[in-house]
Amino acid sequence: MGPSLHIGTSGWQYDDWRDAFYPRSVPLNRWLEYYAQSFETVEANSAFYRLPRREVFERWSDQTPAGFQMAVKVSRYLTHIRRLAEPAEPVARFLDRARGLGDRLGPVLLQLPPTLRADAGLLDATLRQFPGTVRLVVEPRHDSWWQDEIRELLTARRVALCWADREGRAVTPLWRTADFGYLRMHAGRAQPPTSYGDRAIDSWLERLAREFHERDPVYVYFNNDRGGAAVRNAMTMSRHAERIAA
Repeated sequence: MGPSLHIGTSGWQYDDWRDAFYPRSVPLNRWLEYYAQSFETVEANSAFYRLPRREVFERWSDQTPAGFQMAVKVSRYLTHIRRLAEPAEPVARFLDRARGLGDRLGPVLLQLPPTLRADAGLLDATLRQFPGTVRLVVEPRHDSWWQDEIRELLTARRVALCWADREGRAVTPLWRTADFGYLRMHAGRAQPPTSYGDRAIDSWLERLAREFHERDPVYVYFNNDRGGAAVRNAMTMSRHAERIAA
């Protein structure tokens, strides 16, 4: 028995998923309901571009079954415009709205700009704004972040480092810094373009099994949305994980 995997996609509203995943008989405003019939989690990355009103989060909660988990990507206003400076108000606003999900609220992802260099003090001040009840994840994208001080900070705050894959290789250190894991699959090397092949998927399942203990929750989101590749790959990983667990 390995970690408890929660596998889904990064977003669910993509035009080219019609026919590839969503039947034409399902209207756009019912896509989340339809998605939740096949997956138990999704990453709401649209919140990064425009933070929805609380009523939208409440509606998403109503459209999903008990036990469904929605990870939410924090608004770029905090990470890319403010660049983590003066985080109190943006974090409070985000939490007030995202709590509309109720018990559907899963991990909260802070994706940092690729031009933001490591600053432990700035990051710590931001992390302190979140209550300990929130499962926080940080995805740095500048190589200066890969240092012991950052790893120790994340571990002390019980914040997960977001693992990330691009073209079949890890682009982050595989640090375990919390009692849960978070992996984003950005683009594979298989066909159709951006897809992940069975070997790449199985190698990640092996890594996760090595690094996380039995029943530790690990969230995996496929961000290769083009042509529905994310849906196909997420389903494949779920099947392979079930086969391994059997």
